[in-house]
Amino acid sequence: MSDSMAEDDDDFILGLVPRFVNFTLPPWRKRHECIEGIRNDLSRHLEDQPVNSFLFVAESDEGKPVGFIHLQKTQDYFTGYNNCHISDLAVTPTYEGQGVGRALLEHAETWAREHRCQLVTLAVFPGNERARALYEASGYGADLLRLAKPVR
Repeated sequence: MSDSMAEDDDDFILGLVPRFVNFTLPPWRKRHECIEGIRNDLSRHLEDQPVNSFLFVAESDEGKPVGFIHLQKTQDYFTGYNNCHISDLAVTPTYEGQGVGRALLEHAETWAREHRCQLVTLAVFPGNERARALYEASGYGADLLRLAKPVR
């Protein structure tokens, strides 16, 4: 598997967006709104290519795209140091469980080291148990816990 900078892979990347909500969401989140929000954000990053936004596509040995990761260089709120935030990570259903997600996480960590980042951060829905298990097995732990309550 190789990682390459995404250029002509927009359709592939956007096609994986429903994977981000393929589990039980908090009751106040609507699946279609989450999909639309993620798709709009990724489209903006693909079109505008902001300075601190980096998209990488994982390919199979045959050169077929099998997953992607979207990294953003951010500044730590508390220390001011550079962090690498994993904004999005998705793997095609066919390649799920074959080490693609782990390889993408390793790529993010290598990238973060090369860019002198202090932390690699990410956010995950509580119901996304498969992703949480991968992150925790890879050494990620809770940093800040974001709580929400709908306003009625």
